[in-house]
Amino acid sequence: MIKNDSGIKSATGLTGSGSRDWIVQRISAVVLAVYSVVLLGFFLTHGDVTYLEWSSFMTSLPMRLFSLVAVVALAGHAWVGMWTVFTDYITSGKMGESAPRLRLVLQTLMIISILVFLFWGIMIFWGNGFGVVAV
Repeated sequence: MIKNDSGIKSATGLTGSGSRDWIVQRISAVVLAVYSVVLLGFFLTHGDVTYLEWSSFMTSLPMRLFSLVAVVALAGHAWVGMWTVFTDYITSGKMGESAPRLRLVLQTLMIISILVFLFWGIMIFWGNGFGVVAV
C-alpha cells in the first residue's frame, strides 16, 4: 500500500494503479456504449416489440454473453468512478479527521452494492429464466 500526496492509500483502487484503473474505465465505457447502441438498434429495427421478441432476443446466447460482459463492465466502471469521487472529495483537508472512516464506510457500502447488482445481473441472464427477477 503506497500513500500518495493526499495521504490516501491506493490499495482500494480496482487495479492498484491509476493508469490501469483509467484504462479499465475507458474500456468499460466503450463496452457499455456499444451495448446501448445494440439495444437501441434492436428497438429501432423492430418497431412494436412484443414480449416474445424481446425475450428471444435477450435470451439468445450472443446477447446473454454480451449482457454478462456489460454487467461486469458496469461493475468495474462504477467502482473506479465512485472510488475516484470518494478519494477526491472525502478527504481530511475537506472533511476533517473523520474523512478516512467515512470514506471506508462509503467504499464498503459501494462494494456491497456493486456486488449485489453484479450477482443480480448474472442471475437475470443466467438464472432459471429471463423473466424471473426475484428480490
